[in-house]
Amino acid sequence: MKVILASDHGGYKLADEIEAFLKDEGIEVNNIGCGSSDSCDYSDYGIPAAERVASGEYDRGIVICGTGIGMSISANKVKGIRCALTHDCYTARVTREHNDSNVLALGERVIGVDLAKEIVKIWIGGEFEGGRHERRINKLADYEQKNG
Repeated sequence: MKVILASDHGGYKLADEIEAFLKDEGIEVNNIGCGSSDSCDYSDYGIPAAERVASGEYDRGIVICGTGIGMSISANKVKGIRCALTHDCYTARVTREHNDSNVLALGERVIGVDLAKEIVKIWIGGEFEGGRHERRINKLADYEQKNG
């Protein structure tokens, strides 16, 4: 699995932790985040990361800012992206099983490092259930196609 990781100034410390964690798990990861506390715009990092997932260059993406909100909004502007902002293990699991999310958003100021790692582990390992959920995902894709 190939994962792209992106962060702004509010999420760069957590992004570094998640990058190391993913590498320890044997997952190929590319961190394109800002890498410092110098103020920057989340959209400058979230959109390019999401585009690289949508293009198929990466299997999944993880975007991190202070709250995760700005990054999730940015990523979801990209056609074909289903970015989920999660703060707990249950939603990390369900967003893969039911929503087939391909980008995960996290907030450095909202959750601790250990919880973030557990969320990432659950999300990375999660599988889409299909079935009734596939019908719903297809409706989203149809809407994007018509209104993209």
